[in-house]
Amino acid sequence: MIKVSVMYPNSESVKFDTDYYKNSHLPMIQESLGDALKGLELEVGIAGRAPGELAPYVAIAHLKFDSVASFQESFAPHGEKFAADVENYSNVQGELQISEIIAL
Repeated sequence: MIKVSVMYPNSESVKFDTDYYKNSHLPMIQESLGDALKGLELEVGIAGRAPGELAPYVAIAHLKFDSVASFQESFAPHGEKFAADVENYSNVQGELQISEIIAL
């Protein structure tokens, strides 16, 4: 199993509409990816390491897939649609990381 994390860097100038992301963008992704998507989680940053410090990321979405190929095959046909929607919820682009999930 793999996890695709989309991490939105945080700063004083970042705008991020969590309600839109949670209620419109992520449901659009779920519907578009169908059965290839095995799980979806949203984290919203609330603090950094030191008191009063911003969280490094304003939001992180974690999408789970059986394999990298499954992610790529399900995501590719919709990539432009997903990218065009970013302006509706944020002024920053997400950083994407694909990780292997290793159970301990």
